[in-house]
Amino acid sequence: MDYHQLGNTEIKIPSIVFGTSALGNLFVEQPYKTKHEIIRECINNIAGPIVLDSAGKYGAGLALEVLGENLEALGISNHDVIISNKLGWIAKPLKTPEPTFEPGAWIGLKNDAEQRISYEGILECWEQGNKLLGGRYKPKMVSVHDPDEYLAAAKDGLDWTNRFDNIVDAYHALAELKKEGKVKAIGVGAKNWKIIRALTTEVDLDWVMIANSMTIMKHPTDLLDFISELHRENIGIINSAVFHSGFLTGGNYFDYQPTNEDNQKNRSLFEYRKTFNLICEKFTITPAQACVAFGISPPGVISIALNTSDPRRVKENIKTVTTKVPAEFWQEMVEARLIDENYPYLPAR
Repeated sequence: MDYHQLGNTEIKIPSIVFGTSALGNLFVEQPYKTKHEIIRECINNIAGPIVLDSAGKYGAGLALEVLGENLEALGISNHDVIISNKLGWIAKPLKTPEPTFEPGAWIGLKNDAEQRISYEGILECWEQGNKLLGGRYKPKMVSVHDPDEYLAAAKDGLDWTNRFDNIVDAYHALAELKKEGKVKAIGVGAKNWKIIRALTTEVDLDWVMIANSMTIMKHPTDLLDFISELHRENIGIINSAVFHSGFLTGGNYFDYQPTNEDNQKNRSLFEYRKTFNLICEKFTITPAQACVAFGISPPGVISIALNTSDPRRVKENIKTVTTKVPAEFWQEMVEARLIDENYPYLPAR
């Protein structure tokens, strides 16, 4: 497993980052034993320190709680794990039949979650996150969770500006934590990469996590230009959601929305996937391997974030970041117009 320097920090991260939303009962209530096995498999299958990406939003704190409990049960030291905590949601007791923050997404929770993006709010999230982790494990990487969604909820232009100022204030709080040595690296993650670009002009970042944007299916030129800019500035890039919510590997959701082949609006998605699968079969590679190989191809992308709810898939996910995809595969993808013919970072064709 290759390790890469995270910006100008002292942290080195592997080519895979493990997501932990399944620990928070995303879409299904996982047995505790399964969650333990997921964490154990992540630990046992990489020799060096692993990165576990979590958030107070995942199960309204449940994922952080489960993570801390199981790392301790497995006897894992702080040196063997790098926790990334995406801040911005605070857990509070559940007082309604189901959580109000994302109805239908999180199952079997004891808490609800409330958004807190401000200077004071982000510090409150930081403190609660540390308590949920059990006190022994503290995140070395921190960020503000989904600032793009926070901004998208603005009622008007003035509200948008106020919300953007709140995000910048939250980053000032994170910068103080870093200055005090309490965290090692500050980043941002978003589905709308243009919000990431806007924030890079206002705050100092060590890394960014781009979701649903730089994929084998979508790779716009202006995003590639931004990735090149980040690379020149030595800001580490973690690419995530490269399967488009699992759609490209056979799932029924595309970018977190349900799909139906009978729906005319979804027809082109299924046509893409069908041709993509046929080309993968021809070259004896899996769709996941192709998606990851493409997602990590631009210079500056140092890691891919992958999530699983099945402990048996952990080894498979690790394998995807080391699989070499033949140049002939890329050529056929271009000829089938599944990849832009002007994409500059494919192996020699």
